[in-house]
Amino acid sequence: MDRAQMTDMLRDMLRARAFEEAAAQGYAQGNIAGFLHLYPGEEAVAVGVLHAAEPGDYVVSTYREHVHALVRGIPARQIMAELHGKKTGISGGMGGSMHLFDKKRRFLGGYAIVGETFPIALGAGYAVAYRNLPEAVLCFFGDGAVNQGTFHESLNMAALWKLPIFFICENNHYQIGTEIHRHSAITEVYKRACAYGIPAEKADGMNVIAVYEAAERALERIRAGDGPQFLELETYRYRGHSMADSGSYRPNAELNAYQANDPIAAAVHEAEYPYPGIEAVAAASANSVTRFADHCCQEGHLDDATVERMRREVQEEVADAVTFAEQSAAPDMEDAWKAFRSNRRFETLMEVAR
Repeated sequence: MDRAQMTDMLRDMLRARAFEEAAAQGYAQGNIAGFLHLYPGEEAVAVGVLHAAEPGDYVVSTYREHVHALVRGIPARQIMAELHGKKTGISGGMGGSMHLFDKKRRFLGGYAIVGETFPIALGAGYAVAYRNLPEAVLCFFGDGAVNQGTFHESLNMAALWKLPIFFICENNHYQIGTEIHRHSAITEVYKRACAYGIPAEKADGMNVIAVYEAAERALERIRAGDGPQFLELETYRYRGHSMADSGSYRPNAELNAYQANDPIAAAVHEAEYPYPGIEAVAAASANSVTRFADHCCQEGHLDDATVERMRREVQEEVADAVTFAEQSAAPDMEDAWKAFRSNRRFETLMEVAR
């Protein structure tokens, strides 16, 4: 991984954190309505996986999908406008936080039902395999979704037909407010895939480099025709399940321990200063950011001015997105009817056929 790619990944992580903080503020001010599920703490997962993917791959996400959409390339303005329910949003202001969709970038949406991503990814994977195309389908889901029937049904069919699906478990330890040891008989989620003969791996979801490398390996196998792959990424969300959840059921010691290993804060810190040396790294242990800092510094660390400029740029980008969203118009009944009548004459199918 060269310096430019490392810098792009760090920028995406900074942008993601800034965007989610701005979304939380907008919700608290009453400008964003409905449910809002935020991503701080999990940035390494979305950034590492999506940087390993190709533009032709499909992405199926959950209700916690703002960062997936951002990293996929959907402009911050359009995502923020959608959160605000404005017609300039990526779904015309009628999808909201949990239903972002972008046909151009093959972002097949966020889905509000736990376990809903599996059959959607299965259908997309079948379409890719049927046409014998060199594409993959990235299916994101949380640890709570593996107890749903759709998980088992979809993995079985994907393995049976050797579909090009990349199953990515964002294991943040909690199914809403229930810790994984209390809701799952198998706490190492990746081991479930062996029941269907699907190759599976577990990686550190707080380490963007580890995530990228694991995702790259899995996608290479998919493109080689080896069928579906499974990756469990152990991560942590710093906030509650949604903005309506204070997260008070989590021990403070646990939350503080994960925040101390914040992949963004430490990555920036280590990028600003000279590499500490082999002895210092060994003494610090192989936590999420030390490994990222190791790679960052070995490839040529960033200086103070560069990091500060990146911080300013992402903050300005997010501030611009908020202003754009607040000043945009809301959808009217004409927009609603247009969406309701969409594809009534199968125009989407005819477009695909052409």
